[in-house]
Amino acid sequence: MDTIKLLLVEDDPSLRYIVQSGLEDIIEGYEVLAAANGEEGLAMWREHRPDVILSDIEMPVMDGYEMVKRIREVDKETPIIFSSGLVSPKNVLKGYELGANNYIKKPFIPEELDAHIHALLKLSKGEKSKDESECYKIGKEYVLDATHAILKHSSGENKTLTAREAGLLQMLCENRGDVVRREAILDKFWNTEDDYFASRSLDVFVTKLRKLIAEDSSVSIKTVKGVGLMLEENI
Repeated sequence: MDTIKLLLVEDDPSLRYIVQSGLEDIIEGYEVLAAANGEEGLAMWREHRPDVILSDIEMPVMDGYEMVKRIREVDKETPIIFSSGLVSPKNVLKGYELGANNYIKKPFIPEELDAHIHALLKLSKGEKSKDESECYKIGKEYVLDATHAILKHSSGENKTLTAREAGLLQMLCENRGDVVRREAILDKFWNTEDDYFASRSLDVFVTKLRKLIAEDSSVSIKTVKGVGLMLEENI
């Protein structure tokens, strides 16, 4: 099995060292990327795209809840485990609502964590293999086949999209009725440090997508000034 790349987000330096050392010593091993708070964790996730994330909840600068919320705006698939002493039903429910896949209570041993991680990765791979095509109904007239990047009209006419167009439209479909922040969209589809170029490029893509669905008056892509975009339907 390939080495698992794990992002560890933990503000306690002693515990961070213990967990990192324990995972790196496990047979088959882990490549551990360590961050001291949610803000650092978010930056490392963007740069390295780990296989799994293990995060504390209560941390300075940015807590684990906020970090996971921002990651899940862009990435719905990477398994995320919260490690915390906060295991009341209220805390657990909030974590799952934000997109965490599992909880592990502190203190824990590396072998226990290793078992959790392998179970999540196995489940994740199984779910991906079952999803041959992801389709989304848009308004009254359109269906997006995101897997094959095709926008289908009820008349039978199909329009081929670029991967980025299909991905952006899928992201809006998955969050229909809610505002998707521009920052989240740019994080997912524009891997560049040129913020001005990326922002203008996004505007061009949105203009094209609006034209593609213009025949159906029941659906539109709204711009929420200063925040982001929303797929709005009136059916």
